[in-house]
Amino acid sequence: MLRVVSRRSRQPDSVGGGAYGVSGRGQKDRPAEGHVLRDGLRIGFLDWGGRPAHPVPLIVLHPNGFCAGFFDPLARRLTDQFRVVGVDLRGHGSSDRVVDQTQLGNDQMAADVIAVADQLRFERFSLLGHSLGGGVSIETAAAAPGRVASVMLCEAIALDIDLRAAQESGETALAAAARRRRPVWPVRATVQASYGSRPPLEVLAPEALAAYVEWGFVDREDGQVELACAPETEAGIFDSRSRHGPLQTFQRLGDVSAPTSVLAGTLTDLAAAWFVEQAEILETEVVWVEGGHFFLFEDIDRAE
Repeated sequence: MLRVVSRRSRQPDSVGGGAYGVSGRGQKDRPAEGHVLRDGLRIGFLDWGGRPAHPVPLIVLHPNGFCAGFFDPLARRLTDQFRVVGVDLRGHGSSDRVVDQTQLGNDQMAADVIAVADQLRFERFSLLGHSLGGGVSIETAAAAPGRVASVMLCEAIALDIDLRAAQESGETALAAAARRRRPVWPVRATVQASYGSRPPLEVLAPEALAAYVEWGFVDREDGQVELACAPETEAGIFDSRSRHGPLQTFQRLGDVSAPTSVLAGTLTDLAAAWFVEQAEILETEVVWVEGGHFFLFEDIDRAE
């Protein structure tokens, strides 16, 4: 049974973003919120419902440091085609915080996703995963081949590189940047103004940025807001020193039997060869989409 739970209350910050603004929607317009308990952790999810023409629901999985709510603008556009559910990967969004790298494996997150599918009684489902979410999609499809109908990988982080060996000299630039992230802000409007004015998030569609600011922060008792994903969680996933990470997930590509699409941005700052190699293993070709690493969230109408 779906357990609908309430999130910590959010006070309106009068954030813009057109009709979508952070405080611009009533409770009746919000996706249902639920959770499952697995591995001693509370794993949250959002359910946008819908009256889908397609009988197989779609589970969407977010990038590192983000949350299921990041998909909100896109999910709303897809509910006439699918029942859409987004999982807050462990350590993110409304899921319990986790900073121990050994508990942040892609395989463990995939097991959480399958637990959500079990809770919602999804016999079969499709997956759309972006970046970290793409890696978790690979693991999920490999672990539950009879249940995954199709997969769309958007710049999935699954690499034929042993990052642990490559990082012996120190932390990666991405991990260092994550640890420098400011965790506490006065109000969401301040966050949106700051993030929207500088890389890497200035490329996001305003409604996508607004969704991240809404769902990716939680209210504190002192009236301020705080990142739902701890900087150390994001950094630990980028480090991948002691977790089941990109290399191990790359090695699982051959176990994916569901029809799979591989998408990447024409302006990505990642190595194009990574996605070409993924596509070769999956016996498909890369679909190049105009935009950078966040192409899926840069133009919501195009993504639809």
